Amino acid sequence: MTNVHIYYVYILTNKNHTVVYTGVTNDLERRCYEHKHKLIKGFTQKYNVDELIYYEVFDFIDQAIAREKQIKGYSRIKKNALINNFNPDWKNLYINGIIQRP
Repeated sequence: MTNVHIYYVYILTNKNHTVVYTGVTNDLERRCYEHKHKLIKGFTQKYNVDELIYYEVFDFIDQAIAREKQIKGYSRIKKNALINNFNPDWKNLYINGIIQRP
């Protein structure tokens, strides 16, 4: 039996939606918890980026990393369009430790 792996590319924002952060993980709930509780030093902690507003699911890590790099290369306008198509209200999709659908 082979192990099934799932990888996520995700976008977080801050309360006022002035900053977006793109990341990749194999455990989206854990990663959101870490961001929410400021357990990860760096950009997201400094700018209070802890609201999950977008995610994609992948079976292979190389695909997820390639997509993360692609999104990171987007202009802010293109990132906003991506988010708006997925989650038009920019609703926080990480609520009480559970990932919601938009």
